[in-house]
Amino acid sequence: MHGQKLIFEQSVSGRRGYLFPRCDVPVQETDLPDSLLRVETTGLPELSEVEVIRHYQNLGRRNFCVDVGFYPLGSCTMKYNPKVNEQVASLEGFLDLHPLQDEQTLQGMLQIIHRLTGDLCEITGMTWGTLQSMAGAHGEYTGMKLFRAYFASRGESSRTRLIVPSSSHGTNPASAHLSGFEVVEVPADKRGLVTLDVLKPYLDDRLAGIMLTNPNTLGLYEVEVAEIAREIHRVGGLLYYDGANMNAIMGASRPGDMGFDVIHLNLHKTFSTPHGGGGPGSGPVLVSKRMVPFLPVPDVVLQKGSYAFDWNRPESIGKISGFYGNIGICIRALTYIMVMGSDGLAEASRMAVLNANYLMERLKGTFHLPYNRRCMHECVFSAERIKADTGVTALDVAKALIDRNIHPPTIYFPLIVQEALMIEPTETESRETLDRFIEAMEDIHRLAYEDPSQLKSAPLRTEVGRVDDVAAARNPRVCFCG
Repeated sequence: MHGQKLIFEQSVSGRRGYLFPRCDVPVQETDLPDSLLRVETTGLPELSEVEVIRHYQNLGRRNFCVDVGFYPLGSCTMKYNPKVNEQVASLEGFLDLHPLQDEQTLQGMLQIIHRLTGDLCEITGMTWGTLQSMAGAHGEYTGMKLFRAYFASRGESSRTRLIVPSSSHGTNPASAHLSGFEVVEVPADKRGLVTLDVLKPYLDDRLAGIMLTNPNTLGLYEVEVAEIAREIHRVGGLLYYDGANMNAIMGASRPGDMGFDVIHLNLHKTFSTPHGGGGPGSGPVLVSKRMVPFLPVPDVVLQKGSYAFDWNRPESIGKISGFYGNIGICIRALTYIMVMGSDGLAEASRMAVLNANYLMERLKGTFHLPYNRRCMHECVFSAERIKADTGVTALDVAKALIDRNIHPPTIYFPLIVQEALMIEPTETESRETLDRFIEAMEDIHRLAYEDPSQLKSAPLRTEVGRVDDVAAARNPRVCFCG
């Protein structure tokens, strides 16, 4: 493990962190079958307390996070998590609850669920929703199930075709396909946008709807969204809003006002909750009035001054999660909304857009900008020209940024941009931080032409250097076999 042993490799037989006194309580008989009783030792590593502490402290120092440095990861932003969110979510009254408690003992938590759902509806222009979805992709899948339930209730099972733009997140077609829809991909025009013209061949009674991100994954606002919504509704279809980029338009534009019927939100992107390493996540789903009857159960309702679970939804798609969502993340999101207020949320989006446009304008003379128009919260450059001239790829640029204490941006996405570098600065970064990033990118560009071999070997200043990405993907070592 390149300079640091695994904790199992540090194990010394007989070493202990704590030595408990011998048990003086009589051993009780158990009704458990023999197959469930342990007959061998656990095989856990044996270390002293200080060795364990040092091991995990050293591991932590090797980790890069938004609290350590700039994290311009486009499309799935690592947004700064205000510490007040963590403090509120750690309050004693939130830590020791169980979802199967009596409703009267959960009134505070139920109020939070009800309040957050309402606030998210106000921000997005939707009617009601659910917090059950455990991630954005789970929200998409839930949305597609809502589409299916809606058309089934109308006897329109023939509506199986779903439009997905070529610039969409990869989870969009996956969610649609898993839900039984026929996915039709449509291209973006030379501006990077979806136009009504490319949709016209599919505007018939087979159309279930469209999944659209606005702003899209190029960071560009879909200017024809109102016309697209009108035409899809005219032929009986629905619109799904991928809310991954909602953080660009809070306080300025609402998906509900654009005409969307179902949306999901990525709480980690827009509302500053933790994210990374596969979780924790939360992807609330919000819907227009016509879709409310199909929402998952149970709903949280206010009846006679008391909050309660409502299971009486005969057209519901049922439960989509074991309980009621990743509630710890939801508490953090509500804290953020209440601290920021409506003016603060709108200002956050304005600053995100300002920062992205500042980077775009400063760097477009250095890196190729395939779609040269005002962006929203993120911008997408291309290293295609540098690669043609020097052999330096987008991957090399990303690795070189690590040496400069900057997390790489998203690379090779969206797929419609060759050698893509997708950069999202977020609203919390200062101009000084953005300037340092610009200087780093300009320096990398200079090295690409003066000393490309240095970039091909990056990172050079980290404990673990350049790895074989293909071998790591094909033959991952995910367990210790000592």
